[in-house]
Amino acid sequence: MVDQLESEVIAIIKNRVELESGDGGTAALIVSDLTLATELTSLGVDSLGLADIIWDLEQTYGIRIEMNTAEAWADLQNVGDIVAAIRGLLTKEA
Repeated sequence: MVDQLESEVIAIIKNRVELESGDGGTAALIVSDLTLATELTSLGVDSLGLADIIWDLEQTYGIRIEMNTAEAWADLQNVGDIVAAIRGLLTKEA
């Protein structure tokens, strides 16, 4: 069962991937089936694309996501990792 935060984060990621792919090809097919288990690499998201997604999420939720270490980047492998990171930050600020 997908909760509201998961739905919102998935929508933000879908929007960014669709904007950046623009070709309507493989990425578009994968984006239509985006789940928490979807690997970011399968979406064609590189480090710059991930930075754009992070920026979108920071703006949406009014949070700061620290991504200056290689370990932080390595921890974000799939959509579920991003949702968990956002949830953790929102819980800290509540």
